[in-house]
Amino acid sequence: MSVVSQKRLAAELLKVGITRVWVDPEDTERVSSAITRGEIRKLIHEGSIQKLPKTGISRGRKRAKREELLAGRHKGPGSIKGSVGSGKKRWVIRIRSVRRKLRFLRDKRLITTQTYGKLALMAKGGTFRSAAHLDEYLDTHKLVRRR
Repeated sequence: MSVVSQKRLAAELLKVGITRVWVDPEDTERVSSAITRGEIRKLIHEGSIQKLPKTGISRGRKRAKREELLAGRHKGPGSIKGSVGSGKKRWVIRIRSVRRKLRFLRDKRLITTQTYGKLALMAKGGTFRSAAHLDEYLDTHKLVRRR
């Protein structure tokens, strides 16, 4: 009384995977005798073969973890990634100084607007460690205009 081929046909008709096809355990005899698509269609209509709902992913573990984090768990030194100085604040301080320097150079017409645009994008990408590093880059690539 194998219903493997019937399940395969039903999966094709129901447009789902084989694992989502449910066969009524009391009607396995009738289902196993069905060999044509028409017979399978009839069994689907009668309810002997049904499509199972999709299984979602449980968020229970996620909720439990969040509760623990709010209570202060999992925040010890072993869970901390990155150095003390790393993070957004350090980036903000650095990028502001570099952008300030770039604006100053553009306004004083020491660099062209095209160069300013390219350097601004480079700064955004994290190319320059500091305003001093930006100066070094300008010197090596001879981008500063001489008056």
